[in-house]
Amino acid sequence: MKWQRRDAARPPRHRPGIQRRDPWPARRSVAAARATRALPTRGKHARWAPAAAAGHNLPVPLTTFIGREREMAAASRLLATTRLLTLTGTGGVGKTRLALQVAAAQQTRYLDGVWLVELAGLGDPTLVPATVAAVLGVREQPGRPLVDTLAAALRGRRLLLVLDNCEHVVAACAALAQALLGAAPHLRLLATSRQSLGVAGEVDWRVPSLAAPDPRHPLPLEELAAYDAVQLFVERARGARPSFALTARNAAAVAQLCAGLDGIPLALELAAARTKALAVEQLAARLDDRFRLLRGGSQLAAPRHQTLQAVVDWSYALLTPPERRLLRRLAVFAGGCTLEAAEAIGAGGGLKAAAVLDLLGQLVDKSLVVYEAEPAAGAGAAAESEPRYHLLETVRQYAGEQLRASGEAAPVRDRHMAYFAALVEPAWLLRFGAESAWCDRLERELDNLRTALAWSQQGAERRRPAEAASRLEAGLRLGGAIWLFWDCVGI
Repeated sequence: MKWQRRDAARPPRHRPGIQRRDPWPARRSVAAARATRALPTRGKHARWAPAAAAGHNLPVPLTTFIGREREMAAASRLLATTRLLTLTGTGGVGKTRLALQVAAAQQTRYLDGVWLVELAGLGDPTLVPATVAAVLGVREQPGRPLVDTLAAALRGRRLLLVLDNCEHVVAACAALAQALLGAAPHLRLLATSRQSLGVAGEVDWRVPSLAAPDPRHPLPLEELAAYDAVQLFVERARGARPSFALTARNAAAVAQLCAGLDGIPLALELAAARTKALAVEQLAARLDDRFRLLRGGSQLAAPRHQTLQAVVDWSYALLTPPERRLLRRLAVFAGGCTLEAAEAIGAGGGLKAAAVLDLLGQLVDKSLVVYEAEPAAGAGAAAESEPRYHLLETVRQYAGEQLRASGEAAPVRDRHMAYFAALVEPAWLLRFGAESAWCDRLERELDNLRTALAWSQQGAERRRPAEAASRLEAGLRLGGAIWLFWDCVGI
């Protein structure tokens, strides 16, 4: 009996249900590790408040996230290989929503969590460190710069910090990012901005618009519905009017609307909200007045996201006076332009031609001008690319309004017309078929040629006789030189 009692008191070496104790964090979950991790409260390190069980402060999305599979994969892949990834793009293109989606998918990778810092409402750049500290629960210490306190608190921490809407405080964000990344080797930053931060090691990834169909080529409903822009518009329109559906009857108007709004998610959502009172066909027919049409966004949204006008106003307000002047002048181009054309038409009125290249680059950096490369005229795939620049139609309409308000629309359009008249005057060579490269070049400029011809005849009855005669003469030169080209391409 004694022997039996001793044996009963001693548990078997491998009794079922008793697990071995594993050292943390080899096999323990990230959530469990967060809940029990020792947190410094004294000494040179600041108290770390958010390293708790929640592990993040990301908002719960109230609408579905549509499309963007490739963008999600690309951003996640880049974030795994760089410590500072900045998602840039034009206003309303969906940088914040994409960043939040990527961050949410990354939660299990970061022991100390994923933390969102919203900077859109910040008016004073000096408050950027304090805003970050408030989110992280880091307290300021007397006699010590807050940036140093933040750096000490993050040293050794494994977390993802999302800095949202940095464009209006970009210098302050850049300085803070550089300080924190230098002090915290396991920290990663995901930023959204209309321009990059300019920090060493940063990867600037441009968020594209949603894929939209070409309204000139009608598609079957199944193929049309596969476009991300169409899916977003239809989904949001159903939220405004539950009976809405994509049909054969409205398919052409939906395609025109999605393409005309450049596939910009915010613009599509504002248009969808209008389906309560307007048919899609009516919306598509009023795109020339889009800034008056696309109003009435969510009352809970930031003011700059409640109307399309406010979105572009926000970007325009951040430009320097020379950048604004060039952007206004670029509105006269239809179908984009080359650097040579931008220098010829953009210069003047206090803006030197030599400054246009740098200003154009700055507008590209600030997501207001789109850079694209095309194959050189008449060359094969291996030829060098010819740089070309264009504005999204929404930005172009806004810049055109600013150009008219500035009072310099007429001289800028005169320069545009004179430039393209001079460009096509050698068109007589086409008579002999000796200049196919020239023909290719003019074909890319068709929209600009038509715009220049229209300007030569516009409002002639309201001009002074000398002015009307000068523009009419330039228009005749342009038309006379281009008719051979039109005959060549069959227009």
